[in-house]
Amino acid sequence: MAYFTSVYNSELPHRAKTVYMYLHDRADRDGKCYPAIGTIARELNLSKSTVKRALLDLEKSGFIQREQRWRENGGKSSNLYFLSKKVLV
Repeated sequence: MAYFTSVYNSELPHRAKTVYMYLHDRADRDGKCYPAIGTIARELNLSKSTVKRALLDLEKSGFIQREQRWRENGGKSSNLYFLSKKVLV
């Protein structure tokens, strides 16, 4: 539980805390993961709009960084999420 103390103590809405814990659960050792918004929404039983707002909350608060990924044909793929080192330590 100590890992999430900074998340629990933050002013983030509950949707963002829930999505952060989901991302943490899916992240590799370096704090990177790339689930699709639809997957996050389905697995957390949230709407895609709620997930998008939560990700924006997390990004603005510095808990995650987001990078767009692209397919070889130039189409968009899921985002790559980096969990902040301020929480990972």
